[in-house]
Amino acid sequence: MNFKEVEKVAREKFNGSCKVCKVCNGIACAGEVPGMGGKGSGSSFIDNRKSLEKIKINMRVIHNVSNPDITIELFGMKMDAPIFAAPITGTTLNMGGKISERDYIEPVVKGCIDSGVYAMVGDTAVDEFLLENLSVLKEYNGQGIVFIKPWENDDIINKIKLAEESNAIAVGVDIDACGLVTLSMHGKKVVPKTVEDLRKLKNSTKLPFIVKGIMTVEDALMAVEAGVDAIVISNHGGRVLDCTPGVCEVIPSIAKAVKGKITILADGGVRTGVDVVKMIGLGADAVLIGRPFVTASFGGKTDGVKTYVENIKNELILIKKFIFCKNSLDKLIKICYNANNSDAQLFQKL
Repeated sequence: MNFKEVEKVAREKFNGSCKVCKVCNGIACAGEVPGMGGKGSGSSFIDNRKSLEKIKINMRVIHNVSNPDITIELFGMKMDAPIFAAPITGTTLNMGGKISERDYIEPVVKGCIDSGVYAMVGDTAVDEFLLENLSVLKEYNGQGIVFIKPWENDDIINKIKLAEESNAIAVGVDIDACGLVTLSMHGKKVVPKTVEDLRKLKNSTKLPFIVKGIMTVEDALMAVEAGVDAIVISNHGGRVLDCTPGVCEVIPSIAKAVKGKITILADGGVRTGVDVVKMIGLGADAVLIGRPFVTASFGGKTDGVKTYVENIKNELILIKKFIFCKNSLDKLIKICYNANNSDAQLFQKL
């Protein structure tokens, strides 16, 4: 499938809510919340892209790695690549209203499974959307991760039980969603979480528990204190607070503080395999990709999603054959290559 054709069809189905720009950088959709843009000036979305673009890739061509292994094991599941489809929910609220929630999310879930990676499904102001997402997930034997909005803890725990019934791989709360306009427009009450709140949520389930929306070392350390299994370094795609740093600006300091103590995921402006490698080079264990999966589903359904994932995987294989990551401060970032089941570690962090 030609992804240019996917983008063309998706542009029509977005009904103006997303322009499917040549470069998805948040400029054309700045302030369009509800919609697919970033909040206020849009700078948080825009800076996600800018911070990625500042990270440069350099070549290293003399080595013995001819068949790099891009697989990863997370939450007890083997994945063909270190990527997830990020939890995006609300077709009628943000995506033009031409596509139903099921028609959007089912191709994402199935396309990811067929490609050896996993989708995350989400929660929103419309309660039925989470139920629809869980229904789809259950149909595919729970092969995905469920994210719940930061409601009162009792409400979250009830929804965690529903996620368990869908056989989900893991469950999480996107605590940064307290700033979502779409929730306040519908009168939905969301509340901040303390360390003790997060500990109670973690202890309410045997599933791996993830906290999404971490942007500071302090919050990352408190997530570790709460005993959660993973964090997602994320500013919610720039949709909850104007003028935040780009995600790549904060990954290194957070990784330095908590690497090895907790699984580190990250998202924000990721579009290509190069972007994935950059975030992993900066300290993430795996990466979430958001808006491109909406385009892939809208424009090509399951085949569109599979085409997009395969493009990312092919880029990762090519890149990992002969590059390392270097940030804008010229510090070398450690990248481990794995060929024929033996690690060929090419660089140590300096």
